Amino acid sequence: MKTPKNPCPDCPSPHPLSRRDFLKQSAATTAAVTAGSIIPVVAEAAKNTGQSETVVKSLYDSLSDKQRETICFPFDHALRSRVDNNWNITESSVRSFDKDQQAMIKEIFMGIHSPEYADTVYNQVEHDSGRQGFEGGSSIAIFGEPGTGKFQFVLTGRHCTRRCDGDSVEGTAFGGPIFYGHAADSFNETKDHPNNAYWYQALRANEVFEALDGKQREYALLQRGRPERGNQTIELTGKKKGLDGIPVSEMSSDQQDLVKSVLNDLLAPFRETERKESMKYIHENGFENLHMAFYRRGDIGNDRVWDVWQLEGPSMVWYFRGAPHVHAWAHIRSKADDDPFAA
Repeated sequence: MKTPKNPCPDCPSPHPLSRRDFLKQSAATTAAVTAGSIIPVVAEAAKNTGQSETVVKSLYDSLSDKQRETICFPFDHALRSRVDNNWNITESSVRSFDKDQQAMIKEIFMGIHSPEYADTVYNQVEHDSGRQGFEGGSSIAIFGEPGTGKFQFVLTGRHCTRRCDGDSVEGTAFGGPIFYGHAADSFNETKDHPNNAYWYQALRANEVFEALDGKQREYALLQRGRPERGNQTIELTGKKKGLDGIPVSEMSSDQQDLVKSVLNDLLAPFRETERKESMKYIHENGFENLHMAFYRRGDIGNDRVWDVWQLEGPSMVWYFRGAPHVHAWAHIRSKADDDPFAA
């Protein structure tokens, strides 16, 4: 395994994303939010259900003995439990595989994202990988044996940790903690984060803050967010009280609907099965037990559009840090205890 790289080195921008194109792609999903609906209505997403897992099996069967020695591990290997903002899980970049295998790896990656967002997310990884691109900057590992029980495919790189496992990890959305991010036009983004693939999520979160009254804002606005330290960043507390920010239980119904729309926007880039599973676990632990916090530290431009914020509940953390560019950490489980991904 390679040692982690510089936490977030700057890189050139060979493929800047068009904000107009991004908004065009995302409009259908974000418009689907209604007061009584959390999960976006994406009919096409059903076509992807299980598709990526099937391709993982095909990829595994195509591997040579030498390739298996490099990227295949027992299911319970410690590497499977790791998440970080910029790392390579093995020495084997996507580019090191033959063309058919590269195509399968890309198909797996695209399939674990929603049809509306898959191209945008792929372009973000391609962009943040610099001259290496998706194929040179991303690496993979397979844990367990697909088709015979528990398995997991993991793809990592700069601003990317993604998993595909067909629910092999019981009670855990996304197969475990994930990471996404984007440094769009530069490492140090301006307050409007032009061309950033994920800044729309922060704008929706700030709608919640704007809807709070003065006393609620005092409750919700804190000085500094959590430090980013790999798996420690996504540790679950199991607590219903005493978390950062304002409890959803203390919001009005209209304010709660805005929080639901934020959850929708956070989950929108991912396939339908992951969205449904995530919301199932959030509701099992009580939607009203979620807390929403915003942080003064990292307010780019001092415009009070909060770049750093989070949603946290007894068994979930979704931490969004938009300074100097976007980093987002997510971990959702059915329960916080016995978390195999704890640091």
